[in-house]
Amino acid sequence: MPKNIKTHLYCYDDHRGFSEDVRKRFTDQSRYTVVSFQTREEFINHLLEEKEYDFCKVAILGLHDTKEQFEMIDKLTVEIKKIDPKTGLILLGPPDKMEIIKKTLKFNIDAYIPKNTNSILRVHNTVKKLISEHSIRIFRKKRNLSIYVLVGFLLLSILFTLFAYFKLPKYF
Repeated sequence: MPKNIKTHLYCYDDHRGFSEDVRKRFTDQSRYTVVSFQTREEFINHLLEEKEYDFCKVAILGLHDTKEQFEMIDKLTVEIKKIDPKTGLILLGPPDKMEIIKKTLKFNIDAYIPKNTNSILRVHNTVKKLISEHSIRIFRKKRNLSIYVLVGFLLLSILFTLFAYFKLPKYF
């Protein structure tokens, strides 16, 4: 890749339980921007402001033990995907409630990660995977454009050759 893709990490952490660990893990300012939010409104407003830009975006959502928060996060994930469907979603939850979380929040989630000692490492690996998928999407668009230009040039060359064959048969 010729340049570094700037990745924006949005942490929704109402108790500030993991956002500082994420900031410590992603310290390279030229590659990562880590923004933390404590309220849902700030989080959604920031995503609405950033929806026009085509950089890699990853939302990291922290969960707690209550069933009401699971339902609120489910609505939040649907709203995030409505704003920008290309935003990656990572859920950090309590290890003993992961099966309930997976049953409650079935759709639009890229990774379910239990909170433990190696959860930040797993977040880092998942972010790397999402960056790779974003790069593949970009290069797929460039490849398709190149193929269209090549096919157009070949068709134009064939048409020009046929035109020359019928108009100037002495050269063939």
